[in-house]
Amino acid sequence: MKILITGSNGMLGHDLENVLKDKHELILTTSKTLDITDKDKTMEIIKENNPDIVINSAAYTDVDGCETNQDLAYAVNGQGVKNLALACRQIDCPLVHVSTDYVFDGTARDPIPEDGEIGPISVYGKSKLMGEQAIEEILDKYFIVRTAWLYGINGKNFPKTMLELAENHPEITVVYDEVGTPTYTPDLAYGISKLIETDFYGIYHLTNSGSCSWCEFARYIFEIAGRDVNVVPVTASEFSRPAPRPSYSVLMNKKWIENGFEPLRDYKEAISEYIELIK
Repeated sequence: MKILITGSNGMLGHDLENVLKDKHELILTTSKTLDITDKDKTMEIIKENNPDIVINSAAYTDVDGCETNQDLAYAVNGQGVKNLALACRQIDCPLVHVSTDYVFDGTARDPIPEDGEIGPISVYGKSKLMGEQAIEEILDKYFIVRTAWLYGINGKNFPKTMLELAENHPEITVVYDEVGTPTYTPDLAYGISKLIETDFYGIYHLTNSGSCSWCEFARYIFEIAGRDVNVVPVTASEFSRPAPRPSYSVLMNKKWIENGFEPLRDYKEAISEYIELIK
């Protein structure tokens, strides 16, 4: 297949390239070569390249930054996604869009299925939902893939930040009352590579297996990295940040399993592999 990937220089974009390059012809774009907020340019580039499928891994993902740069958040995560959907409709091409657990409000106490009640509490979550809704209105052939707590080799992420802080801090405070599923971008990229070989369109939740709080995750990272750090649990309200986060956003990978795919491996196995790689 000929696959156009947006945001190809991002954390997930790098891994999508690695996973897909041997089997498919890739058209790799970045915000410099394809600014999805520019509707005319987006329509033109998609039409010119005429891909079999588009994977959108471009997003404004700075959750706190979205609170202060609201226009940019809605332009990229909302209008930009709408532009891609319109461009895909023009050439009758499916769109894969990577979305987030932040479209939920965090009040659930059990893993959330794809049809769980939506209710974003941050600008980031609201802007991502706006993108999802645009796709659903415009396209019949789409995969919306909600994922969570991403980390990978390329780009800023929680495990990397923890290990950097551990260099100079014997004690680190980490939030304990936010629970989710850390997800390794190579595993997510692999999942997307399987999904695009089907026509099982719709909304999917796709994360590694298992769940933990940020505090538990930090402790596990230090344990497998052999770092002696005292992790002090704090509440989200004590750890003041501009954007509110869902307190519980474990995603049930229900549709993924129902369509016959194997669950992604446990988050502990994935983070162990990542730590080995970056040591």
